[in-house]
Amino acid sequence: MSAWVLPDHIADVLPSEARRIEELRRGLLDTARSYGYELVMPPLLEHLESLLTGTGEALDLQTFKLVDQLSGRSLGVRADTTQQVARIDAHLLNRKGVTRLCYCGPVLHALPDRPHATREPLQFGAEIYGHSGIEADIESVLLALECLRVAEVQNPSVDLADVRIVRSLLAGVPAGLPTLAHVHAALAVKDASELKELTKSFPEQSREGLQTLLQLYGDVKVLDEAEKALGHIAGVKPVLDDLRTTAARIGTARVTFDLAHVRGYAYYSGARFAIYVPGASDALVRGGRYDEVGAVFGRNRPAAGFSLDIKQLVSAVAPKPLKAAIRAPWGVDGDVALAIASLRQQGETVVCVLPGHESEVDEFHCDRELVQVADRWVVRAI
Repeated sequence: MSAWVLPDHIADVLPSEARRIEELRRGLLDTARSYGYELVMPPLLEHLESLLTGTGEALDLQTFKLVDQLSGRSLGVRADTTQQVARIDAHLLNRKGVTRLCYCGPVLHALPDRPHATREPLQFGAEIYGHSGIEADIESVLLALECLRVAEVQNPSVDLADVRIVRSLLAGVPAGLPTLAHVHAALAVKDASELKELTKSFPEQSREGLQTLLQLYGDVKVLDEAEKALGHIAGVKPVLDDLRTTAARIGTARVTFDLAHVRGYAYYSGARFAIYVPGASDALVRGGRYDEVGAVFGRNRPAAGFSLDIKQLVSAVAPKPLKAAIRAPWGVDGDVALAIASLRQQGETVVCVLPGHESEVDEFHCDRELVQVADRWVVRAI
C-alpha cells in the first residue's frame, strides 16, 4: 500500500477548507464567550476508566484504546468531550453556583457515526453547570442557534423532545435493561410491531402510552395531543409545559417535536434538542440536559449543553469569499520591508513573491500589488 494512503474516513484538510474551518472555529468560540462561556482544553488522551466512567456502551465502542508505555495503564483517545468537561467542573474548578464552559478540539471515533462522516470530527460544545431550571435548557438552544447564525446557516429547524416522558411511561415496569434498551430502539425507529411485541407483558397504561408516542411528532399541536392522551400520567404534563415554554422562546426558527425520539436516552436526563437544516440527513447540533454527567466524578449537579462537528458544519454553509491579498516583491530593502510590515499591521495579507516564481498559482487571489512609484511604495489594483 502506498505510504500516502490514509485510513478509511480519515482525511487531510487542504487550505481552502482549513481556512473555512478556522473561521468557523473562531466565530463559534467568540459567540460562546459573548454569552459568558469560558474556554477549556481537555487532553486528547486520558485513562480509560476516566473517559468511560458513567457512559454507555456506544461510547465504549467508539473509543480507541491503547496502553500507556510509561505506566502500563489503559488509555483512551476521547470520542466525546462532555465527560472531560464534567470532570473539570467537578474536580479542577469545583465552583459554587453556575459555571459556563466551552471547548473546541478533535475527537476520534473508532467507526463513523453516520454515512460519509469523518472519524476525526472537530467538536465544538458549550456546557452550563449548576442550574436545574428550564432557563439553562433555553440558553443552550439559543446559544446553539446563535452559533449557527454566526456561521450563516440558513433556515435551521429545532426538534424538541424530553426523555422524561418515556421514563414516566416506563416507571415501575418490570423489565430488565436489555428489554428497555430494545424498547428505546423500537421507539427511535418508530417500529410499532416490534414495540408491541416487546411491551406485551407491560401494564396497559405503559403499553398503550408507548404506542401513542409513535404518532406524536410534528408542530406544536403535538403537545396538545400528548396532553390529551398522556396528561393523566404522573410527571408528563409539567414536561409538556416546559416544552411549550422552550418553543415559545426560540424565536423565528421552525420548531418541531418528536416525543418518541430517545436517541441518547442513557445519557440525557430531561429535555433534548437537535437542529437540522433543509436537505441534511442528520442533525448539525445535538444537545439537552444531562444532570447525571458529573455524578461519577463525585459531584452530581445540573448540567445542560450541546455540541456540533465543525467539519460537518462547513459542508452545510456557503463558503465566504476569500479576502484578497496584496502581492509584493521579495526584498530586504528597508523601505519595502517597512511598507509590507505596515500593511500587515493593518490586517492585510501580503504575499511576497520569491524570485523566479512570479508566474505560479496565487492561492490568495491577489487583487493588488505593492509597487514603487518614484521614491515611495504604494498599493495599486492589478
